[in-house]
Amino acid sequence: MIAFPAGTTEVADRPLAPPQNGAMVRPHGRLLPLRVGTRGSPLALWQTRDFLARITCFCPVLRNARAFEEHVIATSGDLIQDRALAEVGGKGLFAKEIHEALLDRRIDFAVHSLKDLETALPPGIVLACTLRREDPRDALLLGAGYEAAVDPAHPFDALPHGALIGTSSARRQAQLLHARPDLRVALMRGNVQTRLGKLARGEVSATLLALAGLKRLGLEAEADIAIDAECMVPAACQGIVGVTVREDDAELRELLAAIEDPVARAVSSAERALLAALDGSCRTPIGGHAVPLPGGRLRLTGLVARTDGSFLLRRTIEGGWRDAVALGCDLGDSLRRDSPADLFC
Repeated sequence: MIAFPAGTTEVADRPLAPPQNGAMVRPHGRLLPLRVGTRGSPLALWQTRDFLARITCFCPVLRNARAFEEHVIATSGDLIQDRALAEVGGKGLFAKEIHEALLDRRIDFAVHSLKDLETALPPGIVLACTLRREDPRDALLLGAGYEAAVDPAHPFDALPHGALIGTSSARRQAQLLHARPDLRVALMRGNVQTRLGKLARGEVSATLLALAGLKRLGLEAEADIAIDAECMVPAACQGIVGVTVREDDAELRELLAAIEDPVARAVSSAERALLAALDGSCRTPIGGHAVPLPGGRLRLTGLVARTDGSFLLRRTIEGGWRDAVALGCDLGDSLRRDSPADLFC
């Protein structure tokens, strides 16, 4: 057994109960608590605590120990709210300070909304685990006084002519304006509660949010309609939680592998490969959505567009789960080849 300093807890050196997926995890000896890095928004904290609940179910010796310690880390993406992400460094700003803490060994692992994680991770950091995907669709939320019935087949028809829509997503803006060029778009950033408050105060006529976040926060009733992914292609990895660790931490990587959802790994691998092939920035509206099919196959849809909606290209391909990365690369290459070069500048 390893000698632990005073004030720490010992993980017993005995076999763990088999996880539900049948995998076995070797016994580990670690200093506790394990330190988990997270952003401080209500959604980020919900996702972190849900992840910790899952891992303690798979590792019974952690269940009754004070095994985990949350470390809330303010990121540049959270602190800068008055400018679009593309102007200040892209969505990697939601993980920059967290990954600095990971590399400095101030935390042991970090929990993220995978759609906010940069495609190319910093050297020394790996994506060790992806959790089961929540509903990946976008939701349309209408402001007070908009009582028009929403047709699921034509959700944007509920918006009045010239309505002001609040969003910070180039992807959502492009698809919205492609369908309804008469609409206006205003930058609206902040966490879910902040955006709901702005909508309630009438600062915008409507907004679009990830349905997964609303569900996780118990706010699904705020959505007037969940927009079918065939109507609005979701962001790559929307609804998936990912966990990053140091590449050299073999013990934690093995433990996290035991709770990984294989479907989430397959679809996220395809979608992240699509992003990598397109090499787009936050200025480039990109959508990616993979769906598991019977027989171990995937259907992957990709989209690129102009922010003003004047150009939009969407394509779908199918292939095997084992070819998820190749599918994403092939579809990304196809979309890039047939799109205006200035989309990717």
